Amino acid sequence: MFKRTVTGVVAIVALVLGLLVGAPMATADTHVAAVTLTYDDSQAPEYTDAITAGIQVWNDVLENVQIDKVAAGEQADVQFISDPGWPRATLGPFFPGDSGATVWFGKEAVDEGYAVIRIASHEFGHILGLPDMKPGPCESLMSGSTAGVECTNPIPNAEEIAGVESNYAGGFAKVKPNGRVLVEVG
Repeated sequence: MFKRTVTGVVAIVALVLGLLVGAPMATADTHVAAVTLTYDDSQAPEYTDAITAGIQVWNDVLENVQIDKVAAGEQADVQFISDPGWPRATLGPFFPGDSGATVWFGKEAVDEGYAVIRIASHEFGHILGLPDMKPGPCESLMSGSTAGVECTNPIPNAEEIAGVESNYAGGFAKVKPNGRVLVEVG
């Protein structure tokens, strides 16, 4: 929180100083750099391939967020943890340096036959600030388990993509709610 507040203050000071010295103002076309989140899947080794594919889904459709695997020895923004229960995640949106962003990759849903890439993509949707949308069709990634075990779609729909883009449109200047854990009940 402190880091984001300082960043916001620095941006305001830079704007005021720019006005005082006659620097050009930013236009509506000025693009805020994407927020980069890092993840660590080392505590869910059996799901590494699914997590990588689920993250790639989000990277393919988002402009305001970039998601990268954490470099060795660095602290990740998001932790994936293998878990015997039902998949769940902390509800964001989370920003770099925030704590508590966790995806519990639950084996129970995998054992029931739910698609592992869809699970990874869906649960990361919570990290990005999307709640469950139940009941829902397979075309809605955030419909989760209500789409049925036969649904393998890992791709968010246009509304879900727009929701994440909106959550991160202001970069670090965006105010976010406190995270909370979302538990899907099969």
